[in-house]
Amino acid sequence: MIPSEFDYVAPDSLEGVLRALADGGEDAKPLAGGHSLLPLMKLRLAVPTLLVDLRRVSGLRGVQRENGSWRIGALTRHADLQNRPELGIVGEATALIADQQVRNRGTIGGSLVHGDPAADLPTVFAATEGSVHVRSHGGGIREIAAADLFQDYLTTAVAPGEILTEVSIPALDGWGHAYEKFTRRAEDWAMVGVCALVQRAADGTCADVRVAMTNMGSTPVRATAVEQALRGQPLSGESIAAAAEHAAEGTDPPGDLNATPDYKRHLARVITRRALQRAAAT
Repeated sequence: MIPSEFDYVAPDSLEGVLRALADGGEDAKPLAGGHSLLPLMKLRLAVPTLLVDLRRVSGLRGVQRENGSWRIGALTRHADLQNRPELGIVGEATALIADQQVRNRGTIGGSLVHGDPAADLPTVFAATEGSVHVRSHGGGIREIAAADLFQDYLTTAVAPGEILTEVSIPALDGWGHAYEKFTRRAEDWAMVGVCALVQRAADGTCADVRVAMTNMGSTPVRATAVEQALRGQPLSGESIAAAAEHAAEGTDPPGDLNATPDYKRHLARVITRRALQRAAAT
């Protein structure tokens, strides 16, 4: 539980951070809230030789609405997002992350870059079809869509030396939303989590739907079979239950001390039904 030796710097500008990462090479890691990286370092699953702390960099915090989307600075803490009704599913899901101590330190950018399939925000990000902006040394900026961000277990499209600076999430006005997860204790990682977004048509049918799942594969998983089964159908209990039966299709959930893969598939069907019912009701 003791990390290997490393150097530490805390530049006061984004360019200073990018320069330090470039100089440090692949063994340099940025440090935001620390709730993803530091546990891996204690277990020596991550052994960076240089930590580059972002805490002194200004301009990477805050929330703004612009052109129908929410622009969220990468260093914005979970505690600054939780229980904010105007943020929709983001405000709901951040309130369920671990416990308040973690939410007071963890950041949205750190959670997305870490790419843990058992984390809540990557699933929400995948369902909302948002995007992130990253910068590299020398001023290069690129945008990465949610569908392209998560590549494998703890692996994202953010390259070594790049910094995620901003998260863009569609406001999804008029969509019902729900995030449900099953845990042994409230602060635990989800055995299975489900993010459901539902748009109701004027005649009461499902105009559109998005469903993404937590801890059902090596990355967040979009439940496309559920979406196809419910889209255009009445938002009745029967239609929702029938669609939710497709939740486990195409998934590869990891077995662990808490649940077998088959039990997680069962949970996925049950929790998807609950999440869709609650999203449809809002």
